[in-house]
Amino acid sequence: MKHLLVLSMSLLSICSSGQTPQNAPQANQAQAPVGKTTTNQVSLTWQVIEEKHQGKNQTLSALTIKNTGKTELPAAGWGLYFHGTPSFKPKAPDAPVKVEPINGDFLRMVPTSTFKSLAPGASARIEFVAAGQIVNESRAPRGFYLVWDKEPNKGYSLENVDIKKPTHNSIGWVEPQDIYQQNSSIKDLPAERLPKVFPTPAQYKETGKGITLTAAVPVVSTAFPREAAALATYLGTIFGQKPEVKSAGTGKAIKLQKKDGLGPEAYELTVTPQEIVISVSSAAGAFYGTQSLKTMLPPSALAKKQTSVAVAGVEVKDEPRFGHRAFMLDVARNFHQKEEVLKLLDLMALYKLNVFHFHLNDDEGWRIEIPGLPELTQVGGRRGHSVGEKEFLQPSYGSGPDVNNRTGSGYYTRADFVEILKYARDRHIKVIPEVETPGHARAAVKSMDARYERLMKEGKKAEAEQYLLHDPQDQSVYRSVQYFNDNVMNVALPSTYNFLEKVTDELLAMYKEAGAPIQTIHFGGDEVPNGVWQKSPAVEALMAKDPSLKTVDDLWYYFFGKLNAMLKARSLYLSGWEEIGLSKVRTNGRLSYVANPDFVKENFHVDVWNNQGANLDLPYRMANAGYKVVLTNVSHYYMDLAYQKAYDEPGLYWGGYTDVDKAFYFIPYDYMKSIKVDDNNQPLTSQAMFAGKEQLKPEARANIVGLQAPLWSEMITSPERLEYMILPKILGLAERAWAPDPSWASNPESAQSKAAYAQAWSQFANVLGKRELPRLNYYAGGFNYRIPTAGATTQNGKVVANVQLPGLTIRYTTNGAEPTAKSKAYTGPIAEKGTIKLAVFDAAGRSSRVTTVENKPAIQ
Repeated sequence: MKHLLVLSMSLLSICSSGQTPQNAPQANQAQAPVGKTTTNQVSLTWQVIEEKHQGKNQTLSALTIKNTGKTELPAAGWGLYFHGTPSFKPKAPDAPVKVEPINGDFLRMVPTSTFKSLAPGASARIEFVAAGQIVNESRAPRGFYLVWDKEPNKGYSLENVDIKKPTHNSIGWVEPQDIYQQNSSIKDLPAERLPKVFPTPAQYKETGKGITLTAAVPVVSTAFPREAAALATYLGTIFGQKPEVKSAGTGKAIKLQKKDGLGPEAYELTVTPQEIVISVSSAAGAFYGTQSLKTMLPPSALAKKQTSVAVAGVEVKDEPRFGHRAFMLDVARNFHQKEEVLKLLDLMALYKLNVFHFHLNDDEGWRIEIPGLPELTQVGGRRGHSVGEKEFLQPSYGSGPDVNNRTGSGYYTRADFVEILKYARDRHIKVIPEVETPGHARAAVKSMDARYERLMKEGKKAEAEQYLLHDPQDQSVYRSVQYFNDNVMNVALPSTYNFLEKVTDELLAMYKEAGAPIQTIHFGGDEVPNGVWQKSPAVEALMAKDPSLKTVDDLWYYFFGKLNAMLKARSLYLSGWEEIGLSKVRTNGRLSYVANPDFVKENFHVDVWNNQGANLDLPYRMANAGYKVVLTNVSHYYMDLAYQKAYDEPGLYWGGYTDVDKAFYFIPYDYMKSIKVDDNNQPLTSQAMFAGKEQLKPEARANIVGLQAPLWSEMITSPERLEYMILPKILGLAERAWAPDPSWASNPESAQSKAAYAQAWSQFANVLGKRELPRLNYYAGGFNYRIPTAGATTQNGKVVANVQLPGLTIRYTTNGAEPTAKSKAYTGPIAEKGTIKLAVFDAAGRSSRVTTVENKPAIQ
């Protein structure tokens, strides 16, 4: 996780309900109903009571425990395990329960001596207080399960856990009138006036003389047979019959032809009544030309089999602005099945994203089979409840006690990964595997510990130590930003490098089998906590031997120097998060980071996510120093951040909020001018934060190699949620990474640029609402994109409404019922009084969350 995750929850005070008398005898611990307990023995209800409790940055909430079983819930002998934060502590010193941090986000709540047993039907209300505000459900406790002391290795998931929405708005959730104001500049443009190719091409002209395609129109190509065959297959899904692929021919046809002198991903596309011609110098250019042709087809063409489709007459000359157009998927925090990965590759290909950054391991999971190291997937690839983590990892992010949970547990077999590589290769997508090191590596560390113990029991000491990742004698004390105290590889151990070489070589063998290109491996490199390695005998021995290692901080450069040498020997370059190219500087006890000059000439590529606070200008500082930078700015491109500040809006919000427009209005070479709101999503009222910050030097523009949108998966437990979080905002990334530099970006504060931006944003919003989202209802099986909530307010005694993406339909009710696809469509101000409920619907009948407005009668 490339951020400091601070969860806030609450604290404990107790009052009982039900008929359990205070002096009732307590059940003996040994009498806990072992073997009879079911998952409905206990129900829980949790709700925020007060934000900014006692005027501080803390939250009061309440957890009600109810005995829904048929036997008594004893006063002792059990514990509730759940996802939370170590800051979760009792409010009163004599609280009836205590909360014990286990490791990371994994906690246990156990009764104290003041807890009273609960008879069937009885309940206890428990209050919590903890730092921070709970803006949405992402910060609620979750993943509760029950463990009896007599069955320490068995966890019982709770069937009934109710997370209730707060009944108040004390922290500034977005209101319907706020959304209405945000949407007010968006114009509803005629569909026929919208460009037919997306992302926006470098040059685009409509001629008015198009062509009608049928299954009888062949695809003709000699130079690019793979791209021609892929296009024919796609057209076959539209017509129900695949057009013929020919190497030559006359008459009406789609032609992919060679033309020397174009860029490596450039294409020219011409549509006339006689033919469609895609002229390119490379197979990649041919592929992107076919993707543009696909976006020219009617959005509804996939809804049912067509006999013919009309294609507008155009002349297009196009190539991308950036060569690195990336999407990153985290499959470690929660696993995502191979089928969803393939579907995402189809989505990326359609919108010309060409780099799939595959985050394959982290503290909470190792997700790829490595031949010869079975523990990586058998231990590191599974999560569930057990004592000691000998067979699998502890639950994380609420994954619960069941080791067969399909998001907590899972991995890609070697065959799966080869299949993914081939699928990406055929779509001109490079897959960059990430092996997170040396921090964020708990799954790997614990897996190799399990291997060590197995082989030591077999008397194979040398083999056991071959891939060990931690020094058994290390007494260092540390805590990572995700609260782990055992998640860092020991970089002084030769066995650590044995492990990384083994993983690297096995990955390269998979790429070779797949015939897929690989130029780099991403080795992570961030968020290693203070205190690590300081009391390791292995580190002490290395530092005594190597005079270049003056302090523990120098181990950082030692580690990445060795990784770099290992990759160079395999004709690869090193990629990582920004910290692989930073030096620690300590001034008067304060730690800061500056670009490390030692690695600048080593072709390190850094994904820079941190552009917050003191690091606001960090991406530009690194580019100016000579590093190749992929802008992965949390401020604009973190897909896991919530779209809006609303309790019902899913997603994290530690780094602000990321709606569709943020990705669209990002200015790569001057991104500080595209920071319009603070982390609370409020308009900036001061420019003080930009004072003294380093700007990108003109000569360093070439070091900005591309853009990337990551999706971290702490809260992503289904394909539907995954697609909701990335769509449609990833289309803003696609536009900004491919399309030419827009005219409004050079001086965004001028009146002329503001007008140009308003026009461009309206066009983009209309293209999404009228062309691309309707297409995505069917493309690659259909996507669960987010439908924006309606903006609404009252004016002159009537309710007026609008929508972010024209083309979607607002429907409403006036009788208190939830709007459906059959409710009345909004066409103008609503005069009815009372409660007006509105929702936005797409053409497939899916809807947004409901917006409620009270239209009160005028006071006489």
